[in-house]
Amino acid sequence: MPKTCFILNPKAGPSRRHDMPALIAQHFGAREADYEIRQTEYAGHAVELARTAAAEGFAVVAAVGGDGTVNEVGRGLLGTDAAMGIIPQGSGNGLARHLKVPLGLPAALRRLAAPAFSRMDVGVMNGHPFFCTAGLGFDAHVSQHFAQAGSRGLSTYLRVTLREYRRFRAVPVEVDLAGQHLATDCYVLAFANASQYGNNAYIAPLADLRDGQLDVCLIDALPAGRAFRVSLAMALGTLPQSKAAEYFRVPQARVQAAAPIGFHVDGDYLGHATEFEVELMPLALAVAV
Repeated sequence: MPKTCFILNPKAGPSRRHDMPALIAQHFGAREADYEIRQTEYAGHAVELARTAAAEGFAVVAAVGGDGTVNEVGRGLLGTDAAMGIIPQGSGNGLARHLKVPLGLPAALRRLAAPAFSRMDVGVMNGHPFFCTAGLGFDAHVSQHFAQAGSRGLSTYLRVTLREYRRFRAVPVEVDLAGQHLATDCYVLAFANASQYGNNAYIAPLADLRDGQLDVCLIDALPAGRAFRVSLAMALGTLPQSKAAEYFRVPQARVQAAAPIGFHVDGDYLGHATEFEVELMPLALAVAV
């Protein structure tokens, strides 16, 4: 069994309702595994903890939390030999779902105790690594207001989405997709390394973590009829077939917006900007799943 360090975000999702150290001990201690648990204390702490664990020789560093914790642990492991594991404890668990990590704690821990090792691509937007999705427009706008909502969970996310749908307006953008130039309105411009945002909302159901390409989803407008079609198709995993969005597959992209537009990586709102550089680092991160 590989030497494993668990990076636990005590504020993430359902983990607050469980004694995670006891559960980990139940599955790893019984096997006399070499493991440690380290808890995050502030935003960005998981990056430091993961980098330190890799330097100390841990073969697997497991993110115990949601997509934000996964992003921080992944960032800390870039450029190291350690592999990232995931014990999903967040609201959406987008990357865990794509990798088919069990959402139940006992099953996820059993899987991590005897992992298969692989590698995955990593995206970068304006210098910020992402492992699942990044984007401009409405999804980032919702991420911004979801972070300010005071509560987490799917019901809060849906409430914020419906409220902000009435307020958001598309921004004109010019997009260079590996030499193909587009001038369009941007309601959503999503760069998908994995297939979904989380909660099985498939923004790019054909995305592959190991193909060296980003799946780019463009929605230039979202009137009510199309919004219904997009929502249904995302739930069914049929958005490319719905003709409600355009898709491209590229290793890099540039975007110039006519006005500052919000952006996110892995669901975390990072601010507004007018220029964006997006690229892919092929097979840059080891994963244990």
